[in-house]
Amino acid sequence: MKIITVFLILFSSVFVNAQQVAVLKYNGGGDWYSNPTAMPNLVQYCNENLKTQLDKEVATVEVSSIDIFQYPFIHMTGHGNVVFNEADIQNLRNYLLSGGFLHIDDNYGMEPYLNKELIKLFPQQELIELPSTHPIFHSYVDFPKGLPKIHEHEGERPQAKGLFHEGRLVLLFTFESDLGDGWESPEIHNDPPAVRKKALDMGANIIKYVFTN
Repeated sequence: MKIITVFLILFSSVFVNAQQVAVLKYNGGGDWYSNPTAMPNLVQYCNENLKTQLDKEVATVEVSSIDIFQYPFIHMTGHGNVVFNEADIQNLRNYLLSGGFLHIDDNYGMEPYLNKELIKLFPQQELIELPSTHPIFHSYVDFPKGLPKIHEHEGERPQAKGLFHEGRLVLLFTFESDLGDGWESPEIHNDPPAVRKKALDMGANIIKYVFTN
């Protein structure tokens, strides 16, 4: 209860003071540090367009750290293996059940490794694909077809899946989309401006949904 109380106090300050978001550092060998300009660019975009007051400095937090409770929104990405130990699982589960939110964006290749870890996190639940009518696709800019496709890779359709607790979306997993690549600085992937804006708009949708639900 003490952890939950501390988290709720921190979370309630989101609209009063500038609040930090964070990138999740995990074990297993996957490149958790990929897309280094993505979250800072998304924060700037949201501050300019949603009039949020997010701290421009994006933190890094380890899965098992108590510091995780300082951040109402945590982003996770990478291409490779993901391993959560028992302490990681307990801490991350407490964070999500206490009001936190985790967005996992597959930077292509993470999905098969991640799925086995998410089963440990919520053994009684499965990821549920969000319908295109879900509010997360309409909170800032309308995406009538749901999650947009940013990079093609193998041409599979983009998917957004979620885990829910008591009706609240606590975890969003986006894959076959590469949203994070679209948030990166323009010179990194040379995406057309319209494609990059589409990615940032969907990112703003996620941020707005999380901070208003």
